[in-house]
Amino acid sequence: MDKHQQGHKEKLNQPQHHDRDTAHQHPAGAAHCAGCGAYYNAGRWSWQREAGSQPESVTCPACRRIAENDAAGNVNLSGAFLRGHREEIVNLIRNTEEMERKEHALERLIGISEEGGKLVVGTTGTHLANRIGHALQAAYDGTVSYTYTNNETHLDVNWERD
Repeated sequence: MDKHQQGHKEKLNQPQHHDRDTAHQHPAGAAHCAGCGAYYNAGRWSWQREAGSQPESVTCPACRRIAENDAAGNVNLSGAFLRGHREEIVNLIRNTEEMERKEHALERLIGISEEGGKLVVGTTGTHLANRIGHALQAAYDGTVSYTYTNNETHLDVNWERD
């Protein structure tokens, strides 16, 4: 457990949430997502094609989530600090996504929107939402909370600084 995760376990609330990915099966062999270019080999999605493989064309879980606008992670940002530093905060979020996406093909942003003076960030995976929460905390302090579902398939991160 890293220093950012210490102390967060006791803050986790456990609401009920349905995992919509349980209905989807993994490809039987090698696969390629025509939407984003990711490859599926040996149980893992990545950006590299396995040499000699003949992948079938499928839609990866991240592209499916983006098309359905069904986030696995939501980051909600609020506070006076956000209004004065919106551009640099959005840049931090995009840079965090870029770093995570290089290693994990299924961790991507679905979108960044404003709702009632708050910034709402949707992600295709829980790891990216978690990473964004830690990046915001490390860069700008503020108050952050993490709420996972019972089976840890959805994460809500709330960050606030006044």
